[in-house]
Parts: sequence; C-alpha cells; structure tokens
Amino acid sequence: MKGFFDPRQLGHAPARELHNGDWVAYAESPDRALAIQRAAPDLEPPRDFGMAPLLAVHSQGYLDFLAGAHDAWLAAGRSGDAIGYAFPIVRRRPLALDRIDAALGAYSYDAGTPVAAGTWDGAYWSAQCALAALDWMVTSGDTRAFALCRPPGHHAGADYMGGYCYLNNAAIAAREAQRRGLGPVAVLDIDYHHGNGTQDIFYRDPDVFFCSIHADPRSDYPFYWGHADETGEDAGTGTTLNLPLPRGSGLAGFAAALDTGLAAIAGWGARLLVVSFGADTFEGDPISHFKLRQADYTQLGATIAVLGLPVLVIMEGGYAVDALGDNVAAFLDGLDGA
Repeated sequence: MKGFFDPRQLGHAPARELHNGDWVAYAESPDRALAIQRAAPDLEPPRDFGMAPLLAVHSQGYLDFLAGAHDAWLAAGRSGDAIGYAFPIVRRRPLALDRIDAALGAYSYDAGTPVAAGTWDGAYWSAQCALAALDWMVTSGDTRAFALCRPPGHHAGADYMGGYCYLNNAAIAAREAQRRGLGPVAVLDIDYHHGNGTQDIFYRDPDVFFCSIHADPRSDYPFYWGHADETGEDAGTGTTLNLPLPRGSGLAGFAAALDTGLAAIAGWGARLLVVSFGADTFEGDPISHFKLRQADYTQLGATIAVLGLPVLVIMEGGYAVDALGDNVAAFLDGLDGA
C-alpha cells in the first residue's frame, strides 16, 4: 500500500499540555510518527498541493491565525508554546482583537493543543500527505493509500483547533475527492475519541456521510459532541451516524458497531471511503480505555475491505508508542489483504 509522510511534520513538537489540572508532557509527540515510519519504511514525501484544498475546508481567518500564531506569541513577549486560556462559550462572533491571547481562545476550544514554532509547517505537510494519498489513488488507479498524518486532524473544525488537531486532514481529503467527482464520499472515524471537527464540517452536507465509532462522550473527550442523537441538520439530516461505546469495550463490541456503520455506508451509496484511523483503541493506550489487541486491527481492516470500496486511510490518534507502529501495520495488512 502506497503511503506518504514528510519529515517536516516532526517539527511540530510542543513541550507540554494542560491535562487534568496539571502540566504534563505533550502526548502527541514526534515519536508517534517515527514509530509508524519504522513499521512502514517506504513512505514517500508528498508534493505540495497548495492552499486551495485547505481553504475548501478551513476559513481564511483561521489559516492566517494558525500560520502566524507562534510568531505573534513571541512578539507579545512570551516564550515557549502558545496556549489559550480564555474560550468564548456564548456570543461567539467575529471580533478584531489584537492580543494573541484572544485569538487563541477564539480559534480553539481546549488548553491541550499548543501552537509551537513548527506547528504550522507540521500541520500543513500533514494535510499535504492526505492530498498526496488521494492523488495517488486517482492517478494510479490503486484502491488503497495511507497518509501518515501527524499532527492528526479529526478534532479540528473549519475555524478551530483542539484535541491535538489543527487542520482536518480527513475533511480536506474528502472535500478534494468531491471536487474531483469521486463522491459520494463517506468518512469512517474509528479513533477512540469522537471526530467532532469532521462531524461539524459535514453536519449539513448531504454529499458526505460521516460515521464515528468512539468512546461514549458522556465519559470521554470531547464530551460535547458524538452523542447518538446527533444525525445531521438541514440538507445533511441522516448523513451522520454516531456509535458510542462504553469504556472497556473490546473486539466484540467494536466489531458489531463496525458492521452497523459499514452497512449504513453501503446503504447510503458511498463510492469512496476515507478512514480516520486511530490506534488509541489499543488495550495498552495510556490515555484511552478500549481493549483492542494488535491482531484485532487486522480483522477490522479485513472487515472494511469486504465493503469493496476504494479506501484512503488517514492517521489520527494512538499513544502507546512502543506498539503503535505494529498496530498500524496490522490494520493496513488487514485492509490490504496481507
């Protein structure tokens, strides 16, 4: 399976995050990408598809903010990584506020997603990997491709970052697939955490089906999205399917939810499947609470393959670094029929 990764993605390296009331080492470290790269050593660098595909998903104001946030932080006399601390929950409206502190709050929803010196370049090339993988499928006729997207993307909305995510790689690829006439497109999110940004971007879109299998948001991040009664709005009503699972779920529960999701995707008539794959469903993941084992990922990949659709895999979470590469390889092997 052809895969894509750019070493500039490693430049995104925040030092710490605010978690459970304390400063901790940043969990979404460059070591994650290096572990996956060791398991898939033939990854190619992407070419630059430019800003247009990003602007098809994200607002100009948000992209301008993200590109300049760390420089503005330093210009304000700060040091280290830029982290917000004030987040508007009511009367959120466009305001021309000069302080970087205000902009950080306006364009993010948590204090666990710092902007470091290399964040913009890392996120930009992560998105280019998703576009390169899609382009490979189009130009080669291959029905499988893998984008080692790091930082991940599924928590990022059209104009906000959060959950370690800055640009929504899966949404960018799905929009580009639509532009190229490859739709209808379905996005299947199988990260431990709900892909709230992806859902938000496509919530009113009748041409993208979004299905997410994730930890019940009543107990797990991101809490405010991903409940089973969220099914889309307006023209997009019925094109969102959330399948939350309780903590401690293993293969049986996850596989049953996957069967439900795939049946819905097939019934909807998708022609292309974008999979937001997170290996934080692993039993040894330090920040998550499912019980999947390495061999289970091969089975899940094989189950998705039975659907018979072209599949673009976009890397999301997974924080058990020592096992991460093998878990990703197991999923890709199952999907590829190895």
